Amino acid sequence: MPTYITLLNFTQEGIEKIKDGPARLDAAKAAAKAAGGELKAFYLVMGQYDAVVISEAPSDEAFAANILAIGMGGTIRTETLKAFPEAEYRKIIASLP
Repeated sequence: MPTYITLLNFTQEGIEKIKDGPARLDAAKAAAKAAGGELKAFYLVMGQYDAVVISEAPSDEAFAANILAIGMGGTIRTETLKAFPEAEYRKIIASLP
């Protein structure tokens, strides 16, 4: 399954409702599972971003639909990176001319 790294920033509404954050995280985990994927890890971070999520989804389309639905809640803004594990990295490099 494809892996995604999502960088999150809380919106003003997200900060105002931060105590609801754990329930929103649980809902995001359930949504990922319902879409056939899995939210593998969540990290609260310091710096440019407020949190980092590592997840898997059956396809880019399934992931996009899920992250857009979560974003509609208005409490986060996201930036997503598609990640290639080491085995895929090695395969990609081996295919180079």
